[in-house]
Amino acid sequence: MAQVLFLGGLGRSGTTLVERLLGELPGVCALGEVVHLWQRDLRDDERCGCGAQFSACVFWQQVGKTAFGGWSEVDVDRVHALRDAVERTRHIPRLAAGGAASAEVREYASFYARIYDAAAEVSGAQLIVDSSKHSALAHLLRAAGGINLRVVHVVRDARGVAYSWTKRVARPESDDGDEMTRYSPGRSALLWNAHNAAFGLLARRGVPVRRIRYEEFLADPRAGLIRLADFAGITLQPCDLDFLRPGHADLRVGHSAAGNPMRFTVGRLALRQDDAWMRSLPAAQRRLVGAVCGPMLRAYGYPLNPQEAR
Repeated sequence: MAQVLFLGGLGRSGTTLVERLLGELPGVCALGEVVHLWQRDLRDDERCGCGAQFSACVFWQQVGKTAFGGWSEVDVDRVHALRDAVERTRHIPRLAAGGAASAEVREYASFYARIYDAAAEVSGAQLIVDSSKHSALAHLLRAAGGINLRVVHVVRDARGVAYSWTKRVARPESDDGDEMTRYSPGRSALLWNAHNAAFGLLARRGVPVRRIRYEEFLADPRAGLIRLADFAGITLQPCDLDFLRPGHADLRVGHSAAGNPMRFTVGRLALRQDDAWMRSLPAAQRRLVGAVCGPMLRAYGYPLNPQEAR
């Protein structure tokens, strides 16, 4: 049974950075956003974080062979049908209510469990990191059992998240010039509330959940990684954090299946606070997001007046 650390939260909250830094620790294998593997990798053959097409990545081909006897043995249509049937935010209250998981939930979760087990075997890692983020998937993995699951709930100020969702970001793994999805501030505010609340519900159902604020993690990534390693049951030596330097991290090649373009970064990665939203997100939009997300912003310790966040 693989030990899995699931990184959850709304997109643009910093999970890719947390994943990349965790992936530098000994005994850790970071897989990126496995939830997108079925379409972006198996169907579209996009690039792995190592730069190779998925079909040419030795790591992922070994994982597929170990898990399924080869990726050609996976019925992707069936995976998509199961996803459409069970992995929906609206299903979370039912999933969280407890009781026996349905046959469809168990079948869908089994695809992930087999990938996690295979990745652990191929890499020799003690801990597998999946940064899929989706709250519904986290609930499905809990309901199905068979996975030693711990969840890191990554929270970022809703106004910073909203500003990030408005920006145009190219998807370098796509050969068609695609861009990442964009949301209006109002839409992202509603999603921020829903996804973060879902992870709070997961914690009340007995799953070990550690919430971190992205801004605090970035301010002291060394201390943040030590706390996360302890949460995941990983013992670190001081030298294990030598890749962290003042203001940056030195990253090796990774095998992220999908995610933010940062997954392709090799070498120096700057570690600095991104507070451009305080200057660039229009005041009316800041007020809108602050009003929609106010109760949860306060609960997470964020000031409602952006100037107090400096």
